[in-house]
Amino acid sequence: MPKLSSELLSVLRCPVTGSALVQEGEELVAVTADESGNKLRYRIEDGIPLLLPPELLPAATAAGPDQHDAGLNDSALNDSALNDSALNDSAQRDSAPRHAAE
Repeated sequence: MPKLSSELLSVLRCPVTGSALVQEGEELVAVTADESGNKLRYRIEDGIPLLLPPELLPAATAAGPDQHDAGLNDSALNDSALNDSALNDSAQRDSAPRHAAE
């Protein structure tokens, strides 16, 4: 398993403790222990850190690949793109220079 870049490690944080993470083999380990005194460990699969709290990991691994994107379809994605476009238009109008007569 290749090491994750130091730039990536510098921004990743443990989702439970908020502490920095260090790579140990194919896992990331929280620098700070949780309330139980355990240093939480997170798997790295295909170069992607799985930063799920331990109690959510069984549900995530039980879900089939088709369930990870459940509820998202082309219509939902298009609605999101339209909303982003509307927000950008609004931001441009708000930043436009105002004339004294306005």
